[in-house]
Amino acid sequence: MNGTQRTNIQIGSKVMVVQKQDQRTGKLTEGVVKRILTNSANHPHGIKVMLESGIVGRVKEIL
Repeated sequence: MNGTQRTNIQIGSKVMVVQKQDQRTGKLTEGVVKRILTNSANHPHGIKVMLESGIVGRVKEIL
């Protein structure tokens, strides 16, 4: 599943996110969703979330 639809993402889901500084390289970071930061139902670049580690990024894939 891709991370552009808010309905696909639940708190506690294991996801791969791209951080702001890694957008050019596309480096992904794995983590567990703590908070969903995007309010809209979908976003073309991925829903923005905060991971339990405190990292903020856009969801690229749901594991």
